[in-house]
Amino acid sequence: MASGDMDDAKIKEISNIISKQEEEAGRIIQEINALNNGQFVLAEDDKTDAIQQLEAANAKLAYQAVHLERSLQAELDKRNGPVDFSNGMINIIDKLSDVFGQAIKKSFPNIHNLPAVSVTLAQNEKFGDYQCNNAMTMAGVLKSQGINMAPRQVAEQIVKNLPVTELIENYNIAGPGFINVKLNQKFLKQAVAELLVKGVKFQHSSQQCARVVIDYSSPNIAKEMHVGHLRSTIIGDCLANMFEYLGHDVLRLNHVGDWGTQFGMLIAHLTDMFPNYKETSPPISDLQAFYKQSKKRFDNDAEFKKRAYECVVKLQSKDPDFIKAWNLICDVSRKEFQLIYDRLKIGNLIERGESFYHELMPQAIKALEDKGFVVVEDGRKLVFPEGSQFPLTIVKSDGGFTYDTSDVACIKQRIFDEKGGILIYVTDSGQAAHFQAIYSVARKMGWYDPEETRVEHVGFGVVLGEDRKKFKTRSGDTVRLVDLLDEGLKRCEDKLKEKGRDKELTPDELKAAKESVAYGCIKYADLSHNRTNDYVFSFDKMLDDRGNTAAYLLYAYTRIKSISRVAKITKWELITAAKVSRQEGGLQLVHPKEVKLARYLVRFPEILQRVCDDLTPHTLCDYLYELASVFTEFYDNCYCVEKDRKTGEIVKIHTNRLLLCEATTAIMDQCFKILGITPVHKM
Repeated sequence: MASGDMDDAKIKEISNIISKQEEEAGRIIQEINALNNGQFVLAEDDKTDAIQQLEAANAKLAYQAVHLERSLQAELDKRNGPVDFSNGMINIIDKLSDVFGQAIKKSFPNIHNLPAVSVTLAQNEKFGDYQCNNAMTMAGVLKSQGINMAPRQVAEQIVKNLPVTELIENYNIAGPGFINVKLNQKFLKQAVAELLVKGVKFQHSSQQCARVVIDYSSPNIAKEMHVGHLRSTIIGDCLANMFEYLGHDVLRLNHVGDWGTQFGMLIAHLTDMFPNYKETSPPISDLQAFYKQSKKRFDNDAEFKKRAYECVVKLQSKDPDFIKAWNLICDVSRKEFQLIYDRLKIGNLIERGESFYHELMPQAIKALEDKGFVVVEDGRKLVFPEGSQFPLTIVKSDGGFTYDTSDVACIKQRIFDEKGGILIYVTDSGQAAHFQAIYSVARKMGWYDPEETRVEHVGFGVVLGEDRKKFKTRSGDTVRLVDLLDEGLKRCEDKLKEKGRDKELTPDELKAAKESVAYGCIKYADLSHNRTNDYVFSFDKMLDDRGNTAAYLLYAYTRIKSISRVAKITKWELITAAKVSRQEGGLQLVHPKEVKLARYLVRFPEILQRVCDDLTPHTLCDYLYELASVFTEFYDNCYCVEKDRKTGEIVKIHTNRLLLCEATTAIMDQCFKILGITPVHKM
């Protein structure tokens, strides 16, 4: 509840107490008068004491009510006064929602359970920058309580009670009751100046920050990462970057497949091929081939299959020799995975595989049994989640555990041991039903309350080839992720050479540009699509430097960065100029395209809030592309550096416009960091 709401509630409570005390005082006086006319009369001192006590209590409560009224008004004056940039950029939609919330409360003080305030971008920018859409909803609420007001009348009432704020320059009512708001240019000037001086910082309360546990990538040990792991790795890393930027404590977990019957098969094959593995590390260079060899023996050799199952038993009983063999196999995979993560600059993923939860599974099963949620059928132990068509199998008929058991133990550990306030699982959409069943069981067990702990499955569609079928090699095999990255580098290098960049850049600069564009394009092509949809993987499209691609955005970023170099203005000089403009009331904005660019820049916090609410990185990509497009409009209409047409010498530098360029690259920088893309200054 907001502090203003709490103050209102306190004032109302004190007012009710005062009313009751006054009623009580009146009742006692009436009794005193009645008794004075009857047979029994209170002593004069008793009368005086009772009345004085009530009057003193009333005076005290009245004083508290006045004090709270003043505190509330002071808080409202503070909220509606000069915009506070001390903690960084502000979320304009949040601020406008607060302003309209006050107006709606004041307009309809007797209406309880008011609908949530709805502020969005204006549908038509010629009418304003933002719009409040509550008039229609409020008209419906009023009608349900017997009050007939047209939505436009409701809007007029709200506007009448809007508090004065430096955020709003003017407003108008359009259509049936949309309240359009134009941002105050003074606010825009100051907001951009503050952004330049303080950097792209985001206002947040420490009370809003939480421990975020995010599970992504999750390849299987002894198998190579393939294109199917691309989306989980890229989307998960982007969301982790965002939560860290917003001030949360983020734990990045890699739930690798490192346990199960397949390891009996691998260990049996290892002991046959490298009997001295305990003394000398086996030279397994191609783990995928090693896996295929062991699988072939498992499928065709009954004796080998029997030994493989015996190896599983010994592994699960923690036999030291078999644990060593298991670790050797896991280490080979880890090194291969890390090569991919290093190339893609994936954040510090902590491996927390299925083996980690093996010891925790019996405790989770016991907790379910103690609650009476376990049903035994045909020797299996089942749990029936609410809203799920199928049960979870937590113990197989042979006494073994399953993925269901592991995931139940996993969520319990993340809630109680990791103290996760936000739990996110990034896997393909095909696993959505499974995870919803796991969450349902955890809620039923009382392990978390959805009102206090956010638990979400971030599902995504599959990667398709240009034939719109599941992305495969020509031979029909799954595409190895390392091959995909190599192909991206090769194509990007060819593209750069086509443009003659190899003649202009040093070998190190060319390498940096090639990696920036290749990996950036692969990531952006994924993140710029709505994650719930399938998307077509096309190198030709993602490397195109026109349209909504990383190639276009990275080239745009490089061009913007070069403007200050052309002007021969240093970073320090720009910061000094920004500080001066802040002291003088903000950055000068004269041309309409300057104002439009400033409006887009200050929207960054509200965009991030949407990404955080919906867990949809494509929203940030859309904003980044729009920002680059708006900058192009600005640059085409507003000279930043004017040169003599004959001599080419600089004749005029527009410092305010160079500062807008600097602010644009600052926002783009932060967007790139969240998306996991590394821009370069030369390409």
